Amino acid sequence: MNRKILNLAVPNIVTNITVPLLGLVDLSLMGHLDSKLYIGAISLGGMIFNFIYMSFSFLRMGTSGFTAQAYGTRDLKEMSMILSRALLIALLISLTLIILQKPIVQFAFFIVKGSQDVEQLARSYFYIRIWAAPATMGLYVLTGWYIGMQNARIPMFIAITVNSLNIGFNVFLVYVMNMKSDGVALGTVMAQYSGLLLGLFFFQKHYGKLFKHWKREALLKFSDYKKFFMVNKDIFIRTICLIFTLSFFTTQSANTNDTILAVNTLLFQFFLIFSFFIDGFAYAAEALVGRFIGAKEKGNLKSVIRLLFFWGVGLSIPFSLVYVFGGKYLLYFLTDNETVISQSMPYMFWVKILPLITFAAFLWDGIYVGATSSVAMRNTMLIATLLIFLPSYYLLRGPMGNHGLWLALILFMITRSLVLTLLAKKAVLTRAFE
Repeated sequence: MNRKILNLAVPNIVTNITVPLLGLVDLSLMGHLDSKLYIGAISLGGMIFNFIYMSFSFLRMGTSGFTAQAYGTRDLKEMSMILSRALLIALLISLTLIILQKPIVQFAFFIVKGSQDVEQLARSYFYIRIWAAPATMGLYVLTGWYIGMQNARIPMFIAITVNSLNIGFNVFLVYVMNMKSDGVALGTVMAQYSGLLLGLFFFQKHYGKLFKHWKREALLKFSDYKKFFMVNKDIFIRTICLIFTLSFFTTQSANTNDTILAVNTLLFQFFLIFSFFIDGFAYAAEALVGRFIGAKEKGNLKSVIRLLFFWGVGLSIPFSLVYVFGGKYLLYFLTDNETVISQSMPYMFWVKILPLITFAAFLWDGIYVGATSSVAMRNTMLIATLLIFLPSYYLLRGPMGNHGLWLALILFMITRSLVLTLLAKKAVLTRAFE
């Protein structure tokens, strides 16, 4: 069982690590141009796309859970139909985004303010990169489907290839073709479509035999879409709550002062680094939990959940120890600004306990996705956001200042872990085998 977990977790960890590398290269490319405006352009434009695509991440999670359960039951027809339905939904969503691109960008820049010059460049970036939406959404679906099929190596290879091509395209367009931030946008479009074609090629090569089970009438069956949307509606609400909480954290940091914004942004990177690793095990949970539920193997389901938490503890303790003994050195790696480093030290305590506090929430999310138990995920996130995070912040910000913001975030994560743990017997074990 440990081998099954690691065979899925390790490739997903590698996949996650490739993502920030692309962002660093893009910032470096723009940082060496003749104006800092280009950095602002890709930062603003990238933030808008992060919000959009994170909102539709249910395409990956929902596809993963349903596919894993079909894999467990060995339902070849359903495996092929899940992919077809999800790709059709992804196409419709992405075309809607393209059609509504002007209202979207108008609303985005009404909410997010930048200088006139930066905003103009960011708009140009957005209007180019939005054409990658069909490919990006399609890759979400393919990634979720491959994970559900217990295959994390293909998504890893696709992610490495896409990000490598993206870097290559961006360097070529910026340095050879003399493009600026619009070159980074175009490079992303080219890389995303390359990745989509690669993903479809792997499907044809390794799973092409599933085509013989494909039925057009099944693609148009409304009840299957209703089930898909019922689950993903809840995941969408859960994701919006998460986006709101993280955005609120950044906004309140910015509203305090520029130094606190810099401090919290740097310290939050510690959390993101840990998330790249623990998310690999959460993805493994999606695949294996769904598989064992589909196969009605309750013993294996309990075993994999127990081992996932064993790995979660085993991963979080070393990360916390590294942050305890090496946190200051990691800060020096991220910045050489002595003021920011000194101002960060009083808040390092929160970073040191974050891995221990948060790993359970990540793992339970993966387990619940695999069980397609989305109502419990939605309700937990609503409780954690509306009843814990926001009240805690407004109660604590006066007496505790920035510590109050960090404590509110910690309480948010603790609540998610505790509530999901309390609901697990009914929402995962009992519900799955009714």
